[in-house]
Amino acid sequence: MKKGYKALVEEANAEIEAVTPAEAHRLAERDDVLLVDIRDVRELEREGKIPGALHAPRGMLEFWVDPDSPYHKPVFSSGKTFVFFCAGGLRSALATKTVQDMGLSPVKHIEGGFGAWREAGLPIEKLAPK
Repeated sequence: MKKGYKALVEEANAEIEAVTPAEAHRLAERDDVLLVDIRDVRELEREGKIPGALHAPRGMLEFWVDPDSPYHKPVFSSGKTFVFFCAGGLRSALATKTVQDMGLSPVKHIEGGFGAWREAGLPIEKLAPK
């Protein structure tokens, strides 16, 4: 393997801004900030979600962000600050670096992801059973 995930995450973290769960919680209270959950829908169903966070599955993120994509979501052209998170902070580091490279700004990610948010005792909303 030329470059493994650890190296990719390390490179991403060197180029992006990370915030603690407490900082993300404070930021989320602002109208110009949106938390973006890139976890798989099954993770949301199992673990719950952060109230008010937008769910943008990792596999669709680049397509939702790019205004030239037929899948573009206008929220990503809103001028807001986007704070990405996943379960543990690895996927969101890579996702944040990718959208930053695409030109989306300002962007950050939650250090330690949803797990760190939960450990900090911050609000979590359980999804209703289907």
